[in-house]
Amino acid sequence: MLQPSRNRPSDMILTPIEADRLPALLERFALALAEGATRDVFRRIARPEDAARASGPAAAAHHRDALALASHVGMAVRPGRPSLDFSWSGKALRGDTEAYVLLHEVAHFQLAAPLRRHAIDFGLGPGPETGDRAGAAAAASLFNLPAEREEAMASLLGILWEAALGHPALASFLDQNWLEGAERPGTAEHFRSTLAKLAAGGFVDAAGRPTTLLRTAPDGGQDKAL
Repeated sequence: MLQPSRNRPSDMILTPIEADRLPALLERFALALAEGATRDVFRRIARPEDAARASGPAAAAHHRDALALASHVGMAVRPGRPSLDFSWSGKALRGDTEAYVLLHEVAHFQLAAPLRRHAIDFGLGPGPETGDRAGAAAAASLFNLPAEREEAMASLLGILWEAALGHPALASFLDQNWLEGAERPGTAEHFRSTLAKLAAGGFVDAAGRPTTLLRTAPDGGQDKAL
């Protein structure tokens, strides 16, 4: 299961899965989900050929896709890697990083409460790519269960963007530990419930495909999806 508290796309897989075990594990996970839209969403992610990251021209094309989406949702982009300071400065996204990291930041931009959308690293504290960790920690304003819930939603929403854009979404699904403990019923339930929260907030449509909606509810409000 996805581990909470500032998990970001570069986190290490907790328990690596051998390639020859992966197809059967994915099928068991799919069967643990009820038939219908939730299982269909998982199957769009869980293509064994997408377990490896893109490279070369494909990776460059994916990077362009991610930057275009960031611009479309209203994120300014500046040059340089997040290790120079922050992934998101509160005003602009560091663009010199992998496509899947950019899509994860797009998801955070969508899910952040309006005030936190203008905070360093969305007020969630430093992620693995953050260079100025003290600055990001000082800007943190969401903690504990609400932060963990938003991290899980951002993780899955970013992965769904990868699937929608034809990027290797399964690689991120594995890296972000969505299959950790896949033999336990709670792992599939975590996926189902996180997807349901995204749907309740309007961040995915009825078929589980991502929308470009931005959150309007403040932190501590009555929005049960967040």
